[in-house]
Amino acid sequence: MPGDCAFCEVVAGRAPAHLVYEDDDTVAFLDQRPVFPGHVLLVPRVHVRVLEDLPADLVSPVFGVVQRISTAVTAALGAQGSFVAMNNVVSQSVPHLHVHIVPRTKGDGLRGFFWPRTKYADEAEAAEVAARIAAVLDTPDAP
Repeated sequence: MPGDCAFCEVVAGRAPAHLVYEDDDTVAFLDQRPVFPGHVLLVPRVHVRVLEDLPADLVSPVFGVVQRISTAVTAALGAQGSFVAMNNVVSQSVPHLHVHIVPRTKGDGLRGFFWPRTKYADEAEAAEVAARIAAVLDTPDAP
């Protein structure tokens, strides 16, 4: 897959990108189709498709850089905050784990998440969904 991966090409320096940061574990660059100017994509150097595939020893380094870039984007662009998001498979345009860091200001027109929000039918439904997730997390081979 790495030979066909657009983000692996950026990491290797074979594809053009406006880099904003790189270290031994990560590369961050401007999204070519930004939601707003300053929209950054952060990728691990190692090719992994989704969050579940990210080696445990890279979780802290990758998300430490996400935190730093979120702070930098806000300061550099005079934003009031940021939106940090990641797709896993569904809506993932490039099958290489990447985190979107988007500068935000009040009234910028972006409304919450990119999809409609809903509600649970009642407290019982919410409790049942929470219990199902907790049961998976409580198993010996939990993620």
